[in-house]
Amino acid sequence: MNKAKLLKKEKGFTLLEVVLSLALLGIVAAGFLGALATGSRAISIADERATAESLARTQLEFVRSQPYDADNNPPEYLTISDIPDGYDIILNAVRLDYKGDGDDPDDGIQNITVIVVHNEEEVFTLEGYRTLR
Repeated sequence: MNKAKLLKKEKGFTLLEVVLSLALLGIVAAGFLGALATGSRAISIADERATAESLARTQLEFVRSQPYDADNNPPEYLTISDIPDGYDIILNAVRLDYKGDGDDPDDGIQNITVIVVHNEEEVFTLEGYRTLR
């Protein structure tokens, strides 16, 4: 066989086929990159929430480990000092008059609310109670 016959038998792709293939490949790649970006953002949000929940639980246990504040109104408790950058803790304590007698606004139980803020946005809120005993 000579070279001229071999070249005539070869069939290649047309320019249109190549352009359509590249366009289809681009669409698939764009979809894949979009899914990858969405997955990355979801992981970031889950990590932020897990960190905030851990901080809130740690703070609530730290409040429970401190002496009961029956003197100040509202009660004052220390916050944990080892918090990651960008996070902040807001601690609210409220005396409860669960007997409803109004004589003593603190019947030995306090409502503790811990709010964890990340980059100036509330991420997680945990509520618990603190008792005198």
